[in-house]
Amino acid sequence: MARSVVMDLGVTTFLTDYGIDPLALARGVEERGFSALFLTEHTHIPTSRRSPWPGGAELPRQYSHTFDPFVALGAMAAVTERIALGTGVTLVNQHHPINLAKQVASVERLAPGRVELGVGVGWNEEEMAHHGIDPRQRTAQMLERIEALRAIWTQEEAEYHGRFVDFDPIWSWPKPTAVPPVLIGGGGPTVLDRVLSHGDGWIPLRIRLKELDAFAERVTELRRRAEEAGRGHLPVTIFGGAPKPDALESYAKAGVDRVLFTLTDREGPDAEAQTLAELDTLAELLTR
Repeated sequence: MARSVVMDLGVTTFLTDYGIDPLALARGVEERGFSALFLTEHTHIPTSRRSPWPGGAELPRQYSHTFDPFVALGAMAAVTERIALGTGVTLVNQHHPINLAKQVASVERLAPGRVELGVGVGWNEEEMAHHGIDPRQRTAQMLERIEALRAIWTQEEAEYHGRFVDFDPIWSWPKPTAVPPVLIGGGGPTVLDRVLSHGDGWIPLRIRLKELDAFAERVTELRRRAEEAGRGHLPVTIFGGAPKPDALESYAKAGVDRVLFTLTDREGPDAEAQTLAELDTLAELLTR
């Protein structure tokens, strides 16, 4: 029986050096009919625990063992043909935009039209500090970097002159075959402003079912403001959605376009088999 929810379903994961092989994961996601595979990112994790992890007291091991997402996505591009390949999210302030523009464009040339760049500022202030980022200016710096990325992707001789990012005209190839959509992460009171000013979509984190009424109002606000600004449809992707049929119905009613299910972090000789079995279970939702 075909599922009644008109909404794309994908997966996201902390791809670690101790878990499933990246290529086996990519093949598994595409073979089961999912629409997307998104990878998380942390360049590193400071041993200091001054910044509290939003998810609880103890930071999971997976945070400090992630693959570089762009290296992994480039490899995944070679073994897939259909699924969207994205980041959820890239911490753009921890990259120089000239380097990041080339990384993203290179992956996009390997997977034409299939790359999406989820972006965010992050939560770990020590991690930011190691990259020379003042946490008090994290949002302004991210927005400048997004502007610089688009300039490099779209201009033959790109230049950018801002408060935090500044470079004279450059040559930088490859250019992407299609400019990757930038999905703005976050759920704070001003996030819709950033989605409208700098984004091609919104990728909020784990919307609880009890919060869905308020969330649906925000989606309605986004669509109204986008229409007023002549932006057209700005898609909404929930990162870490609940893998339950009734939850999917609720997300769809709220106006969500895509849900990404978070794969369980697994370790050991059975990690790959267990992850593929989890994909099998999640794939049952594709037909409900």
